[in-house]
Amino acid sequence: MRLLYGTGNTAKLDAMQSRLQCLNIDIIGLNTLKAEGKVVPEVPEDGHTLPENARKKALAYYEAFRMPVFSCDCGLYFDEVPDELQPGIHVRNVHGKCLTDEEMIQYYGGMARQYGTLTARYRNAICLVMDEEHIYEAMDPAMESEPFLLTNQSHSRVRKPGFPLDSMSIDIRTGQYYYDLPEDRLKQVAVEDGFVSFFRKVLFSTGK
Repeated sequence: MRLLYGTGNTAKLDAMQSRLQCLNIDIIGLNTLKAEGKVVPEVPEDGHTLPENARKKALAYYEAFRMPVFSCDCGLYFDEVPDELQPGIHVRNVHGKCLTDEEMIQYYGGMARQYGTLTARYRNAICLVMDEEHIYEAMDPAMESEPFLLTNQSHSRVRKPGFPLDSMSIDIRTGQYYYDLPEDRLKQVAVEDGFVSFFRKVLFSTGK
């Protein structure tokens, strides 16, 4: 089955393709459709919650391409930071500005210098649109990332476009930078088990 992942972020697409390959799903991204000559609509992520943003993107892309599509939204949360400074759903958008990868490194590195190494986690929401009558949504605890450490010391390796904060992220279980994790561990922290369970339940339990 061909399934559209509503993202133009190649790093996110690669991670999802790798993690879900066990389900035998042909996942493509928005860049594939652009290469096929299709016009990809701009969908502002202006919802107030992660599920709102995921739903808005998935429905917009389904309307545009009339194929099964899922979209995700992700929020970043720190244990040691006041509520008013939590990134939440605005991970890349700070003070009304959409940050580049390098600006994200500088901004979150500054937070880590101010508060010390931060214990962080990502919360995730997903919306899958198969057709007008079959829409599935989730924001389960199993989709949350494991807690990790965000430091102000970036890894010396060249950064991966699309995942800038991975260069500052340390796996608590192993004490290694994400960039130094073995492939199987990296896949696990990149796309949580809850996503695999979600697709297995929806696509195979419902017969869709």
